[in-house]
This record gives sequence, C-alpha cells and structure tokens, in this order.
Amino acid sequence: MSATIETIIDGRSRMIDDLPVNRVLPAPTRRLVGPFIFLDHMGPASLPHGMDVRPHPHINLATVTYLFEGEIIHRDSLGVEQSIRPGAINWMTAGRGIVHSERSPKDRSQPLRTHGLQFWVALPTAHEQDDPEFHHYPAADIPEVGVEHATLRVLVGSAFGVTSPVKTVMRTLYVEAELAAGARLGVPVEAERAVYVVSGAITVDDEHATPGRMLVFKPGAAPVIRAEVASRVVVIGGDAIDGPRYMFWNFVSSDRDRLERAKLDWRERRFPTVPGDDLERIPLPD
Repeated sequence: MSATIETIIDGRSRMIDDLPVNRVLPAPTRRLVGPFIFLDHMGPASLPHGMDVRPHPHINLATVTYLFEGEIIHRDSLGVEQSIRPGAINWMTAGRGIVHSERSPKDRSQPLRTHGLQFWVALPTAHEQDDPEFHHYPAADIPEVGVEHATLRVLVGSAFGVTSPVKTVMRTLYVEAELAAGARLGVPVEAERAVYVVSGAITVDDEHATPGRMLVFKPGAAPVIRAEVASRVVVIGGDAIDGPRYMFWNFVSSDRDRLERAKLDWRERRFPTVPGDDLERIPLPD
C-alpha cells in the first residue's frame, strides 16, 4: 500500500428491483469513514417503469441523498413531500424514528434516468434519539468554487474556503469534485477521509481507481488526487464516530436493544405512517 492509502474498497454490485446499485459501505475491511456508515451508488440507469422504494423505517442515523440525474419524490412520516433533483442536498435525520418512501414522479411515459449517491451518517450517541427532521437545500444554495482545473461543490462541511449551509451535529465533510484530465486536487485535512470515483479514472500515489472504487486515506497523510481523464469524484470524511455502531436492515444504533425494539415496532406497525403513501410498506426481512 502507498504512503497515503490505508484501505481500498471495491463496491459490490446488486439490483434493487430494476435499479443497479454499487454498495461501497459498510465493507468487510472498513465499516465507517468518519460518520459515514453506508454508501449506495445508484445507477446510472434508465428505468422503464421508474423507481418505487416503498415506505420503510430508519432509526439513529441521517440519510443524505444527492442526484446527478433524474428526480425522486421523497415522502416521510413528518408529512414532508419533496422533489429531489440534481445538485440539491436532502438531509433526513431519523433520530428516534422516521418512515419514508422514495419514488419516481408519476409521469412514466418514457424511461426515467436515475443516477446518484445515498449515504447514511451515524449520529453521535447524544443525538441518536433526537426528534426526526428533514431539510432540503436547493442546488443554488450549495457553494461552488474553482481550483486549478477542478470544479468543487462543498455539499456538507467546510473546505476550499467555503462552507455548506447543511447543518450537522458533528464535523462532517462531503465534497463533489469535477476534474479535468490532468487536474490535481489535494484532499482536505480531516480526522478520517476517503475518495470515491463516480466516473472517469484517478490515481493517488501509484494506485489507480475507476468507478466503483473507494480509497480510504491514512490519518495525517496529505493525499493528492490526479485525474487521468475527465472525472467526477466525491470526498467524504469527518470525525470518527464515538463508539461501535450496530446495523440491521435500515436500522443503525449504538444500542443493540434499541435495534431489537425497532424490529418489533416495525413488525407490529407501531412506527408512524407516511401521509399520502400509506398503502404499502417494505416488510421486515427475516
């Protein structure tokens, strides 16, 4: 391994209905990077019948949805209905418990393009049981900066002289970078950091990475990303979470008993329903 790279993660391909997904986190070699405990790279794909992720629950985490193409209609048990489009950040804090659905728009007369990333962020122990919330930040509100043949959007946190409006309860970094061929980009300093390749090809030291690969960096290292061709990457990181986290299905918690209660509550329909989308639900897996 290089002087700057601690771990290499190659995502695992799977299908969620008709949608191809590359699951990167958690991985056998690395469960979290900073507070980020889950990453699905959705698409790119043309869905002949659109996407219908039926209502399902979360606890003790926040979800972060970001699209490059397409549109998703978010509905949740708080009564929020929000169209998610490319460039916007949508941050849902599950806290003590929330239910939501994610569906394509009703007009499905043509195949619908879908391409984006969904992260889960583990919440600090003191905030795991916070009240659930949903916050939408339009694309126009996300700061953008140009640095030496790179266009950077600071989606969450502070980097490259700008600060995202997204509110978090711990230090968190999430940056989208579009790099011209040959561009070089130094990775901001954080306690934990990684780069994920969405498209194109990059090198760090002598390590090559193409779409679906994540490079996790060593603490204190000063990695430089070089784009071999025009590329899109995301840099994530932040402070390490305060202790182990346990995961079952859509539930993440520092408390195993809380996971068991959440399982029972979903099975026995004690979670709130989603107004306008309460006729279906995803059953608890065996």
